[in-house]
Amino acid sequence: MARRAFYSFHYEPDNWRAGQVRNMGVIDGDKPASDNDWETIKRGGDAAIQKWIDDQLDGKSVAIVLVGADTAGRKWINYEIKKAWDDKKGLLGIHIHNLKDNDGNQELKGSNPFSGFTVAGKDLASIVKTYDPPYTTSTDVYNYIKDNLAGWIETAIEIRN
Repeated sequence: MARRAFYSFHYEPDNWRAGQVRNMGVIDGDKPASDNDWETIKRGGDAAIQKWIDDQLDGKSVAIVLVGADTAGRKWINYEIKKAWDDKKGLLGIHIHNLKDNDGNQELKGSNPFSGFTVAGKDLASIVKTYDPPYTTSTDVYNYIKDNLAGWIETAIEIRN
């Protein structure tokens, strides 16, 4: 069965890293908003942002949170996590801090964005898997994610079912 993914990430610092993962070609991803489109969406306020997220999640099998240094705790990341879980989508996290950005920089590892969500009395971080590639070299991290992403998605969907 073809899987379709929604990618959740902190746009400003992690767009380049997220683009690397989205362009791996492992699965069909969501259509990102261009900078101009995103500015238009933001001008519409919270309701417009929420509608855009809801529309993007519609028809997806899984939501993949790409975890950078400051991803956890962000308002719209939290909304995307909650919405994906409530809509019974597969859900997983991938630490991307060791992928290089467009300037060749890596960043500090971020906190688990699923911590603090409670589901049936359990911390969501104990249910949803978050993967941290065991490498520090960007190309090794990239290859590790590419080699494992399809399996991680299937595991996330199994957990959710």
